[in-house]
Order: sequence, then C-alpha cells, then structure tokens
Amino acid sequence: MIIRKTRPDELDLLMKMYEHARLFMAGHGNPAQWGQSYPKQTLIADDINSGCSYVCEEHGQIIATFYYKEGPDDTYRRIYSGDWLNQRPYGVVHRITSDGTVKGAASFCLNWAFEQCGNLKIDTHKDNRIMQHLLDKNGFTYCGIIYTDDGSERMAYQKAE
Repeated sequence: MIIRKTRPDELDLLMKMYEHARLFMAGHGNPAQWGQSYPKQTLIADDINSGCSYVCEEHGQIIATFYYKEGPDDTYRRIYSGDWLNQRPYGVVHRITSDGTVKGAASFCLNWAFEQCGNLKIDTHKDNRIMQHLLDKNGFTYCGIIYTDDGSERMAYQKAE
C-alpha cells in the first residue's frame, strides 16, 4: 500500500467512498456521526485543494482516504473529562474511510500519519465502536471529550511517541 495526496479528478470517487461509509456506519449502530450528507462535496474539494486530502492505494486502486494536517486544530483546543497526553505539536486525522476491500487499510493510513509527526490526535462518535476498536488496536489512548464546530460531542484520542 502507498499513501499519496489526492488529485482533484478523484473527487467523485471519494464521494462514493464516503457514501458507502455513511451506509456502513448506519448499518453498524452509528447513523448519527455522518448522517446522510457528511462530508459535503465542497468540504472534500477544499481538503484536496489545501493539500490535506490523502488516498491509500493498493495495486493502483484507491482503497482508503483521509484528511491529514500538522498543526493546531480548533476542535482540540479544549478537552473535557480528561487531558491530552502532551502539549507538543501534533497532526490530526479526520474523515478516514476505506472501501472495505483490503483488510488493514485504515490501520495503514493511521500508521502513516503517525510516522509523519509522532504525535497524532483524532476523534470519533460515541456510537462508532468500530473506529474506537481500530484506535485502541493501533495504540491510541482515550483522552476525553471534545466538541466539534456544530457542538457535537466526540471521543478524543491521541497517540504519542
């Protein structure tokens, strides 16, 4: 597997992957996290244009996608019912999904992101048991609660060297 930046001509494929992810989450007890329309196409286009959208390929096929950026994330400025592991500079991963065709793709993406910065933060919905298991399996520590821009509560995780 390889990780590379997303190209603008891949937007439609990513949107299909996110549609599949919403259906998967809804079918596995997590219908609220992304609802019926998150992420919007304009958001993913902005991610691509900013250079923060990445894809994971296997044999030339895109099998996963995610947002990765180093630097402060406004949603992580305050944490409740816990503390971050440290206050060092960090990277963030958002909107990670895979098409489900290659086992371990999401773990590969998370490990790649961690290798870039050595201090990684991520969050997920309380009903997203699959993501919680993935984070636990990949050495992330549950740190507390954060709130997204729209006020939604999320479980916050961090992995540090």
